[in-house]
Amino acid sequence: AMDAAVATAELQPTKDSTVKGSIRFTLVDGRLHASGDISGLKPGSEHGFHIHEKGDRSAPDGSSAGGHFNPGNAEHGSIDAAAHHGGDMPNIVADAQGNARVDGPVSSNVNAGKGDGFDIIGRGLIVHADPDDYHSQPTGNAGARLACAVIAKAQ
Repeated sequence: AMDAAVATAELQPTKDSTVKGSIRFTLVDGRLHASGDISGLKPGSEHGFHIHEKGDRSAPDGSSAGGHFNPGNAEHGSIDAAAHHGGDMPNIVADAQGNARVDGPVSSNVNAGKGDGFDIIGRGLIVHADPDDYHSQPTGNAGARLACAVIAKAQ
């Protein structure tokens, strides 16, 4: 059986983009896990995928979502690095049809629904144009925003 979703995010394309998708956040062994599908990517491309500070899709280019969600003021890094933002997640990689499957852990220091500073509910979720190199500060050099979602509490 699929674990019950604690949060969902519907990715909508930014201006001039075709990227969209649907992501669900579940709890696996007490840790948030993101899964879902993203379409409209360039075949074989790799993209940064991050939780951002604000669940605000008002800007056509996605800039209204603000910077990376980084509640602990940590250095940016890969999710396995000791220092990483709460919003850091693994890059997504598109297949030959331009579709990407998301299936991986979210930072262990964030939660969904506790209502504290580490809560992802109401935050933004962004697909970036370029891969995250996992070390450039503060954002991993991942470029323009292709799609933006607001993370909502699961119904």
